[in-house]
Amino acid sequence: MSVDRDSKTVAPWSDDGPQGDGPQGDGPQGGDPQGGDRQLAVDDEVAGAPALVAEEAEAFYVAPNWKLVWWRFKKHRLALVSGVVVIMVATVALFPGFFSTQDPNETDAVKSFIPVQRLHFFDEGRLRPFVYGVEGGRNAETLRMEWQIDPTKKIPVEFLAEGYEYEILGIVSTNVHLLGVASSDGEGEIYLLGTDRLGRDQWSRLMHGTQVSLSIGLVAVSLSIFLGILLGGISGYFGGTVDLVIQRLIEVLQSLPPIPIWMALTAALPRTWSVEQVYFAITIILSLIGWTTLAREVRGRFLALREEDFVVAAKLSGCSQPRIIFRHMLPTFTSHIIAASTLAIPVMIINETFLSFLGLGLRPPAISWGVLLQEAQNLQSIALAPWLLLPGLAVIFTVLALNILGDGLRDAADPYSQ
Repeated sequence: MSVDRDSKTVAPWSDDGPQGDGPQGDGPQGGDPQGGDRQLAVDDEVAGAPALVAEEAEAFYVAPNWKLVWWRFKKHRLALVSGVVVIMVATVALFPGFFSTQDPNETDAVKSFIPVQRLHFFDEGRLRPFVYGVEGGRNAETLRMEWQIDPTKKIPVEFLAEGYEYEILGIVSTNVHLLGVASSDGEGEIYLLGTDRLGRDQWSRLMHGTQVSLSIGLVAVSLSIFLGILLGGISGYFGGTVDLVIQRLIEVLQSLPPIPIWMALTAALPRTWSVEQVYFAITIILSLIGWTTLAREVRGRFLALREEDFVVAAKLSGCSQPRIIFRHMLPTFTSHIIAASTLAIPVMIINETFLSFLGLGLRPPAISWGVLLQEAQNLQSIALAPWLLLPGLAVIFTVLALNILGDGLRDAADPYSQ
């Protein structure tokens, strides 16, 4: 601030103002030569604060919808943690061979029901990962192999170790794994989650089962979303006879009990089909039944939007019907579709798991979470090897994380949420 000598307007820190006391004042003309600089700094800060708030407000009002959704989603801390868990599970599903330690299909009946070998990271105060070895012998009465952890034997473990060969995304061949036995320090094998009745490594099978179960959920949900948006959009936009036929079809499908229908359709699959054929059949069956709920939601949105001003303006401008649907109406609730699909993925995973668990879905040699849980169907196996239930924990944590993530996305996508 300054002094206008013609109009005698006095600055707050001037000699004639209330803050200036002549040579003893605190202003720039007074005894404190730094007072004026401090006052200028305060004034600049006060003047800059409204400008900063105005910039933030302007950024908020001009921000695109996806950025508003992200700002609201960041406030949901539990959903953020669940998102990290989902990303980790998706990474395992993309590169199961890298995270596995052994060939998941390699069998050795002599190594059946080896217990879990816990991974230790520190050895005598130094960072040297290792697992304790196992010692086994055949019971003279039951003739069953019995295993015990041997604390006197340490098997060194290293990161980025070499092992069996696999292909990354079916393209690049390599033999590098995240964990493996240190080839230069010792011999032995590691079973982080033990083995099953055929001596197969449960950890490696769980990694590959994650790929199959998660991909079935993703593919089935993608097909369901496509059918739901297509049929629901047509029903809500055109109405009339088309709407009547599609809604009666939805009501028929929703009136059928889902579990018997799934069991009947999967049981009708030929036993001579290959693993790949059964995989795609299960995916198509799950998606053909799971699109009805989304179609109802999309129909309701289209019924509410087709009389809006921007839709009428698009019609008057000569836009084609597909352009009005996909370029003007559909983007208004894309966030809702993303949230709905995120909530539908765990449902598909659960469906595949219980179908495979009952023997009506994927069958060995395919590997999925449901196939892994088949090993824990009888009480004798659970009593001998309780670690066979660990794939169930993978299902629980993944489904829980997807549900919390979907709930967070749904809240963030709600335009009326605070």
